[in-house]
Amino acid sequence: MAALGIREFLVAALVFVLIHYWRVNRHTPMAYWPILGMLPSFLLNTPIIFDYITSILKQKGGTFMFEGPWLSNMKILFTSDALNVQHITSTKFENYGKGNDFREIFEVLGDGIFRSDSQLWKYNRTLLHSIFKQSQFQLFINKTIMKKIDSCLLPFLDHACKEGMEVDLQDAFQRLTFDNICSIVLGFDPNCLSIEFPEVACERAFNEAEDAILYRHVMPRCFWKLLKWLQVGKEKKLKEGQEIVDKMLYEQIASKCKMQSQSSILGDDESHFNLLNVLLNSEVGKGKIDDKFMRDTAINLLAAGRDTISSSLTWFLWLVATHPSVEAMILEEIQKHSQGNWKDLGVKGLSKLVYLHAAVSEALRLYPPVPFEHKCALKFDVLPSGHRINANTMIVYSLYSMGRMEEIWGEDCLKFRPERWISNKGGIIHMPSYKFIAFNAGPRSCLGKDISFNEIKMIAVAMLWNYHIHLVEGHPITPGVSVVLYMKQGLKVMLTKRSI
Repeated sequence: MAALGIREFLVAALVFVLIHYWRVNRHTPMAYWPILGMLPSFLLNTPIIFDYITSILKQKGGTFMFEGPWLSNMKILFTSDALNVQHITSTKFENYGKGNDFREIFEVLGDGIFRSDSQLWKYNRTLLHSIFKQSQFQLFINKTIMKKIDSCLLPFLDHACKEGMEVDLQDAFQRLTFDNICSIVLGFDPNCLSIEFPEVACERAFNEAEDAILYRHVMPRCFWKLLKWLQVGKEKKLKEGQEIVDKMLYEQIASKCKMQSQSSILGDDESHFNLLNVLLNSEVGKGKIDDKFMRDTAINLLAAGRDTISSSLTWFLWLVATHPSVEAMILEEIQKHSQGNWKDLGVKGLSKLVYLHAAVSEALRLYPPVPFEHKCALKFDVLPSGHRINANTMIVYSLYSMGRMEEIWGEDCLKFRPERWISNKGGIIHMPSYKFIAFNAGPRSCLGKDISFNEIKMIAVAMLWNYHIHLVEGHPITPGVSVVLYMKQGLKVMLTKRSI
C-alpha cells in the first residue's frame, strides 16, 4: 500500500509539473518541456504544422534546432535560409545525403532515385536522364496526357456541368494524374478517372502510404518501429498498401518482360511504348535491370508523377479562381496564341504562354507540392548561417516556408502575384533554384521539371478555356498534414460551360 501511495504521489506530482509548465509556456512557440523536449509543442501544432514551422523559422532568423525527448537522439535542424539551402544542395552536395532516417521512413520507395545516395543514385539519375531527354519519349508523354484530357477529363467535367454536380477537383486530379503516370511508366491505364469515380485499390493504397509516412516523421523512431513490429495502426495499413501496389507493379513488369522476349524490337508501335519497355531496351539498362530495380524505379516515378502534379493543379486552380484578374490574363493569352482553338497550341504554343507559366510558378512558390526536404550530414560542417552541424544530423529545409520569406521574395511574399516572374521585356525571370525550390536544387534538381510544367499547363488550359470554376461557398481551404501538400478537405467546386 505504501509503495502504491508513493507511485500515485509521483504520478500526481509529474502531472502537476506538466500542467504548470504548459500553462506557463503555452504561448511560447517552441517550448522545451522536461523529459519530452520540444515534441509536445510540435505535436500540439501538427494540424497547422507548415505554418507553425514557418512562424518559428521567422522568429529564429531562418534556422533552428528541434530537440526531441531525452535519450531519443531526436535532433533536427530546420532551415529556410536560402544560403543554407544552396550550401546543402550544391556547394557541399557530397556531404549531404538522404541518410539512414530518411531511408527507413521511406523504405516503401526501395532503392529508387528518391531514396538512394552515392553511386546507386548516380546510376539511377543517368539512366532516367537518358530516357527523359529522348524526343520520342517526350512526344509520347504529351500525346498520352492530351489523350487522357480528351477521353476522360473533359467528358467527366461536361457531365458535372450538365448534372449541376459539386466536384472535388483535388480527387479528380489525383485520379487523372495517377492514370497518366501509370500509362507513361507502365503502359497500363487503371481508369481511376471516370464519371462513376470508381474506387481503385492501388490508387487508394498510395493515399494510405502517405499518411503512414507522415506519421513516421512526427513520432519517435522507436514508437513507429514498435507499431511496425506489432503490425497495428498505420503501419499495418502501410504494409497492406505496399502489398497491393507491389502486386500491380510486378504483374506489369512480368507482362513487359514477356512481351520483350517475344519481340526484341519495339518499333513505332505506340501501344507498346512506355518507360518500362524503354528501360528494358536501353543500352544502359540491358543486362543490368532486374524486376526489383524496375519495381523501385516505377514506384518512385508513380509517386512523383501523381502526387506532385495533382497537388500543383489543385492549388493553382484555387488561386486562379480567387483572382479573377489573373484568370482573365490567362484566357487573353490563350486566345492570342491559339486563334480560338486551345487544342492547336501544342507544346510550342504552350511555351509562348508566358503569363500562364508565371502564374504556375507563383502557385508553386506559395504551395510547393513537397513542403519539406530531408538531408543528413555525413561529417561535421558549418552552415553559412553559422550553425554547427555534427555528423549524422538530420536537416530539413522547408520549401513551404521559403516561399513565405520576405528576405527572398520581398514584403509582398504572401501575395499571389504572377507579375513578379515577368521581366520588363516580357520574358520569364529565372530565379536561382535554391530560392525557387519547388523542383529542388543542385545535382538533385527534378529531372521531370519541364514535363511537369507541360502537364500542368495542358490540363490548366483545357479547364480554364472550357469552364468557369465556381468555388463552393463556405468550403474551408487549408493544407492537410501529409508528406505532399494537399488540401485537407479537397477543392469543392461547381462548373459551368464557358462560351468564348
